[in-house]
This record gives sequence, C-alpha cells and structure tokens, in this order.
Amino acid sequence: MQSLILIAAIVAADPAPKAPVAVASTTTPAAAAPATLRVCADPDNLPFSNKAEEGLENAIAKIVAREMKAQLQYYWWPHQRGLLKRTLKAGQCDVILGMPSGMEGALTTRPYYRTGYVMAYRADRGYKLENLDAPELKKLKVGVQNNTPPWAAMGRREIVDNVIEYTLFHDQGDPDRTGMPEGMFKDLTDGKLDVAMMWGPMAGYFAKKTPNVKFVERPLKDEERLPMAYDIAIAVPKGQEELKAKLEAALDHAAPEIDKVLQSYGVPVLPMGHGGSGTQASATDAKGEHCEHHE
Repeated sequence: MQSLILIAAIVAADPAPKAPVAVASTTTPAAAAPATLRVCADPDNLPFSNKAEEGLENAIAKIVAREMKAQLQYYWWPHQRGLLKRTLKAGQCDVILGMPSGMEGALTTRPYYRTGYVMAYRADRGYKLENLDAPELKKLKVGVQNNTPPWAAMGRREIVDNVIEYTLFHDQGDPDRTGMPEGMFKDLTDGKLDVAMMWGPMAGYFAKKTPNVKFVERPLKDEERLPMAYDIAIAVPKGQEELKAKLEAALDHAAPEIDKVLQSYGVPVLPMGHGGSGTQASATDAKGEHCEHHE
C-alpha cells in the first residue's frame, strides 16, 4: 500500500517480473504518437489510488500527464514489499507518485507536498492529548500499525500493554475490509480504539468520509532518528534526469491545482521540509508501505 511507513532497504527475495518487450513499428506513422506517461499505482489503496482512478494520486497523475501532453497509462501493482524491484527497476513504468523525497533506489523529483503521522481521536471524547508523552496514552486503547515510526515511538516509552497493533501489509481480497487501512479508522469511529496513530492522508480522508463524527488529528513531531513527517515526491528510475526535469516543470505549473486535490482529500499538508524527508528514510522512517518495503 502506499503510501504507509518505513523506507528501509529491505530487498524482497522474489524475482522481478520480466519487463514488457517493445515491438518496433515497420511503418512510418504520418504523425508522431503522443507521449505516454506510464504510472505504477496500487489497484486498491484509497485514498491514494485504485483501478477506478478515484484516489488523490490518480487525480495528480492525470494533471501531470495533461501538463506533459502525454497519455496516461497504468501498471497496477500493490504498493508493498519489493515495490521498486517489481516496477521501476523491472521497466514496467516510468514513475511512481507519492514516494518519500530522497528515498534510496530511485531518483525523486522536488517534493510537491509534505505530510506526516497524526494522533487521531474522536473530538467528543474530550481528550487533551498534545503529544506522545501525554500520560493518558498509558491507559487508553491505542491503535498503531507495526513497524512504523509511531509504533517505535510508543515502544521507546514502554507503552505496550494497551497498544493494539495493526499489520502494515493488508489483504486486498479482504471482503469486509477489516484488514485494510480503513479498518483501524473504523475501530476508532466505533469506539474499539480510543486513539489511532495513523499516516495523515489516511486519517484525513477517512475522517472526511465520516461526516457525522468530528475527529481531532494532531500531527506528531519528529523524534531522534524517528522522522514523523516526509516530503512527498515522484520517483523515477535512476539516471532519468530529463524525465525528472519534465515532471518538475509539470508539478510547478500545476501546483495550485494539486494543492486543491490534496485539500479535497483531507490531506494534512505541512510546511515543506529542508533537505528531504528525514533524508533517505531507513528502517524506522516514513510512511508505511512507502518505506521499508519499497526496495
């Protein structure tokens, strides 16, 4: 899934799929065919992307392709372990949106927004939770995805017994969606959790989808060797400097439109960082899927 939590260089053992074979045309076309922007995206990972192209990254990809005067083409692959190996490095696509700036294994554009983890809870609970050091967190039911920065931060504070862990990897065939990212937010809504430590774009999106309940979404602050916020960029294969420059020109020109997309999906946008997202995120760094399993 996209976009969730750790950019570690964990290399998957599965062999990469063979790249598509290009067949050269034997005739000269009357006019050059329009350029194609091949995007690798998750087929079932809202709010980021799905096959119906309803996600925020689908919307941004459409904008970027339009700016580049290119046809948009998708290669669908779940954003989980081994993502780069099976997509960009296998030649299946040209770009992956929503990746941490400066990540290892790829070349990234200048970031087009910054976001991070939040501590979410129902406003009607009356909690006054300012940060992870709030003493109430030792007693409340806290949901967190394992192997994420908030998960590690809770461990540092020895907040364990009252923590309910959710898996970072989800079954996209789950019929009742309990194993999907929205499962944790539903548990928060239904009162099975008091607090949820979530990737901000997910919390914001699911909160907007639950208009009858008001939520507090408090951004988590960076800690030593545990960045909680990341600059988000587009990843391209290493060496593709020309493509990177074209993408950056498109992102710059369409920045106001992209900002409106982010706002419409409830993404908590933060002031842009300096020097990338926690710099080359490592095993306890960024957005779940966008991290530890991308290599």
